[in-house]
Amino acid sequence: MRIQINTHHTAGDDDFTGRVEAAIAEGLSRFADHLTRIEVHLEDVNAGKGGPADKRCMIEARPTHHQPVAVTHQAPTIPLALDGAIEKAWKALDKALASRTDHKGRASVKDNELR
Repeated sequence: MRIQINTHHTAGDDDFTGRVEAAIAEGLSRFADHLTRIEVHLEDVNAGKGGPADKRCMIEARPTHHQPVAVTHQAPTIPLALDGAIEKAWKALDKALASRTDHKGRASVKDNELR
């Protein structure tokens, strides 16, 4: 699974990018075998003017043999926006890939029968 980080109107040095990649890899690790790529878009919506919930995180996950799954979350800070988007992505991927995994993240019986 490849993780790509894109920033817009936010500072994104190597340390920041590494922390974001680690959070994504940990938060969505259950689906790692089923994903080819994850794109993360981090943005300051009103370009530094401030305000409530002006940081946005959009996560687009690309599962194999499925349509991409995209979620967005806005919050007052980038870490909160990232955490919210990871939670939404987890739920969306769980629903989209339910036939591939059981409730504990293992390969489903149906998936094993197809091999």
